[in-house]
Amino acid sequence: MVEKNRAMLDRANAMMKELIKWRRYLHMHPELSFQEVQTSKFVTEVLEKIPGMRVEKGIGFPTAVVGTLSSGSGPTIAIRADMDALPIQEENNHHYISRHKGVMHACGHDAHTAICLGVASLLGDIFQGDKMHGTVKFLFQPAEEMADIAGSTGAQYMIKAGVLDDVDYIMALHMSPENPLGEVKMHDGYSMANVDVFAATVYGTGGHGAYPHLGTDPVWMLGPVLQSLHGIVARRVSPLEAAVISIGSIHSGSASNVIPSEIEVKGTIRSYHPDVRKKLHAELGKAFSVVEIFNGDYQLTITPEDPALKNDAKVNHHIKRVINDLHPDFTILETAFGLGGEDFAHMTQAVPGAMFFLGCAVEDGITRDLHTPNFDIDEQVLPVGVSILAEAARRYLLDHEAD
Repeated sequence: MVEKNRAMLDRANAMMKELIKWRRYLHMHPELSFQEVQTSKFVTEVLEKIPGMRVEKGIGFPTAVVGTLSSGSGPTIAIRADMDALPIQEENNHHYISRHKGVMHACGHDAHTAICLGVASLLGDIFQGDKMHGTVKFLFQPAEEMADIAGSTGAQYMIKAGVLDDVDYIMALHMSPENPLGEVKMHDGYSMANVDVFAATVYGTGGHGAYPHLGTDPVWMLGPVLQSLHGIVARRVSPLEAAVISIGSIHSGSASNVIPSEIEVKGTIRSYHPDVRKKLHAELGKAFSVVEIFNGDYQLTITPEDPALKNDAKVNHHIKRVINDLHPDFTILETAFGLGGEDFAHMTQAVPGAMFFLGCAVEDGITRDLHTPNFDIDEQVLPVGVSILAEAARRYLLDHEAD
């Protein structure tokens, strides 16, 4: 096993220059959700050079790409990488800064894609040289960051197209700039949040600002609604449960002397457990119903986006053993990932799967969080990610063969 471990690490490390080249190209040419045309083309071109790789384009969405290595028999494992960027203007100074104004890979999807291409290349060689029994599918997914007008993300479109129908389990990784290289975050069960968006309108009659007593004022009505809303998590949900309700937008009125007839409120709801999610939805409705006491009315819409990411314990255990064997000096932090959302959760609802976070902090004393203009990674993380995912896939196929 030690020799096999060393061989996998050596192969991954030997790809370092190629991985950096791919990642930097992708970083320089970011594309927003559902617009990953050139990214998809680049991924396709790399995959098509791998011996034995079958490449399918447009699975579920025009920019989706699926690469498949198969011996024709045995189990099927999938590895997912997201490809889209964010509407952020980059503020870094390196020479491979984004060339697309107002668009940036600020969440590490360029690294995710480069790593998945590396795993595909490495396993392509192994499939050619060793007698592997089974199938590995490489899912290059568009639109993780944003849902479309129909409320669907890239993962949902690919699932609907049947990309997971033959998959036994699925893996994915994510960059973690808050952790240094050598730290890995893993967690069994619910690990990232259900994500719901709410939009509400509170209605009154409005009127002249000098004569408020002649009408009903939705701005005034919103005061007790906000108090009730912010008390939901504090007083209606157990302190032991993860839950957040946050308001991100309040809009009303157009003139200083006119009481508006309506006020719009938008926000986000986050939770882990499905029962808590249902409770938050119900309590939100009660909070807005307070306006009826003041002769007002309201309309509330709650739109579900991503479900909670639920990591399968068996898949995590398999990945953890690989990390301990390949990188025995690494520290595994068994902690939930927070209340951010991740559309990979749709995939782990469909088949057993797990996502882990790889520490990638640039050791320069600057805070470089996800979704910020100065986000960056320590590129030494690239072969680390390749080695873990490639070895986890290889062992899964071999272990199944031994059974």
